[in-house]
Amino acid sequence: MRRREFLALSALAAASPLARGAGAAPRVVIVGGGFGGSACALELKRLDASIRVTLVDPDDRYVTCPLSNEALVGRRSLASLTITREGLRDAGVHYVRASASAIDGERRVVRLDRGDRLAFDRCVVAPGIRFLWGTPESYDEAAAERMPHAWKAGAQTARLAALLRAMDDGGTVAICVPAGLMRCPPGPYERASLIAEYLKQHKPRSKVLIFDANNHFPRQSLFADAWNASYRERIEWIPSTEGGAVAAVDARNGTLRTARGTERVAVANVIPPQAPGAIAVAAGLASGHGWCPVNPATFESTNVARVHVIGDACIADAMPKSASAAASQARQCAAAIVASLAGREAPVPAYDSVCYSLTAHDRALAIRGSFRVEDGRILEADLPAEPGTDAAAEAARAGAWYRDIVAASFGA
Repeated sequence: MRRREFLALSALAAASPLARGAGAAPRVVIVGGGFGGSACALELKRLDASIRVTLVDPDDRYVTCPLSNEALVGRRSLASLTITREGLRDAGVHYVRASASAIDGERRVVRLDRGDRLAFDRCVVAPGIRFLWGTPESYDEAAAERMPHAWKAGAQTARLAALLRAMDDGGTVAICVPAGLMRCPPGPYERASLIAEYLKQHKPRSKVLIFDANNHFPRQSLFADAWNASYRERIEWIPSTEGGAVAAVDARNGTLRTARGTERVAVANVIPPQAPGAIAVAAGLASGHGWCPVNPATFESTNVARVHVIGDACIADAMPKSASAAASQARQCAAAIVASLAGREAPVPAYDSVCYSLTAHDRALAIRGSFRVEDGRILEADLPAEPGTDAAAEAARAGAWYRDIVAASFGA
């Protein structure tokens, strides 16, 4: 343990005994330091600086998934997507570099993997996703070294980028999309677009095959128009009804098995199905179908009192699993916690999200959403009709959006 972390944790333990004394500052422990967890920490301190906010995450640097597809094709460095925890510290958030091994909602304690215990009045769990290894058959962590998923930005992003650079001209790139709920649903199709642009410039005899376990995807018609305009037959989308679901992989031989038969490819990007981070399951926050049910106005778990779940892990009905949705949930969750600690009702929720998908380095499309809570569910609200989309303007907005959401979520 670094000296700074030891001193911070020691001070935290001394100031926060398991039973909070009368007049002591309320304590909120946040497990997970991605967009949702970090945005919630900053918002709590903004709303009430007296709250003792502790964020627990094993990584002192966070690599953002938004814009990471640009890193695959050399348009952006991973360093430019890497964020430290200094912005949180500057805001008065106590950052603890560790993993949570258990959350005891009844005793209001988070246990860390190294044995420490953090008491809380409220806990926010933002664990992101974990991968369901074994789907497709034979796809495990070892296979992911040869067939990277790159669905958590960082080392896997660098690995897939290296394979693309090393591929001979004429080779085929396969992107395998899982069925079911997943992080950033438009992401695979943005990835296909940027890889196709890269191949057009550097390996003109190569192409992209999208093996899809689904029959539809977000903004499909707009992606198809962009592909037809720029990449012609360089991208082929194979839906489930045409044998697009990959049943098994052979990572050593570079083959994929589908209902169409066996396909050998030069580079395979296999995205496995996903579920909430393991700590959410261990804490009893997940439901029988895998994700975490919450009160849509407060994001408090319906399974465990005084514990909230935000971001990719929660069931947020119409809201997508995206960075902007997680940040929007974080703001409402923080407001609800502050209100609860003060004995007030949570404010009426209003959520939003925006997801930019690049179809080329200088063109993008946007998926915007506004959401309301009605009859215990989060429903998508009607937005005014948008004027004709200017793909170049949307690409410029994507860069500005990224800078703004990083600043708002990490204080960076």
